[in-house]
Amino acid sequence: MRRSVARALVRPLALAAAAAVIPLVGAAPAAADSVVVGGFPIDVSQAPWTVALSSRDRFGGTRAGQFCGGVAVAPTTVLTAAHCLGEDVLGGPPNAARDLKVIAGRTDLLSGKGDEIAVRDARVNPGYDATTNAGDFAVLTLTKPLPRSAVVPMAGAGDPAYTPGTEALVSGWGDMSGGGAYARRLHAARVHVLPDDTCARAYPGGPEGAYRAGSMLCGGEAKGGPDACQGDSGGPLVASGRLIGLVSWGSGCGRPGNPGVYTRVSAVARALDVFSGGRAGSDEPS
Repeated sequence: MRRSVARALVRPLALAAAAAVIPLVGAAPAAADSVVVGGFPIDVSQAPWTVALSSRDRFGGTRAGQFCGGVAVAPTTVLTAAHCLGEDVLGGPPNAARDLKVIAGRTDLLSGKGDEIAVRDARVNPGYDATTNAGDFAVLTLTKPLPRSAVVPMAGAGDPAYTPGTEALVSGWGDMSGGGAYARRLHAARVHVLPDDTCARAYPGGPEGAYRAGSMLCGGEAKGGPDACQGDSGGPLVASGRLIGLVSWGSGCGRPGNPGVYTRVSAVARALDVFSGGRAGSDEPS
């Protein structure tokens, strides 16, 4: 039976970093599948809030240490998936990762463009449940600000951007095929917000996971096709100019009947009111 997977790029790059001999193309997906299966290349200027999480100490320099995605929601605040900061990914607590950085303003991971900004503080949602993937978000505070033009607003509860049928864009540097063909350049895919009952039928519980409409969002195509995949975890799903989801989990990538599951950003915003001392989306969460 297929198993639901969080969409962090973990084992292939971790093994490559340790052995320095395992190729990225053809490496078996381990913790998830990709973004942008069925996607297309874009320039980072088209989605400037999309950032890469990097640790060369942990994942080597082949892809500039990229292992997950993230999204800037304030000049010094980046959201990502909680599972991206797990000890199984980073080898220890996130704040113990000496070279954890955010790469911003860079289309090609190996170019010298953009900025590599150190993470001053990394906090995983205390309500995150690694068994169910509920509450799958974390907050990174950067050591220097990004430009305001690189920030995307978060869609609150009741925003029409969550309406089923709305077209949304997911972006990242993840697997483009579901088989280990990781992107060096930023890619994106157009997907549609799907009705909650579609995801509830796809993921009713058990080995493939349980969909929870209050904290999760269903996106993709019911018949299969464009989707996020391994290496895209924590990356943005944006509709009508507003952030509605963070890449979280799914069963495979782009499979018919198995749409992608995203952390619902309206639930993140509510949690941040408590988690960040009532300053969600501010420049400096306390």
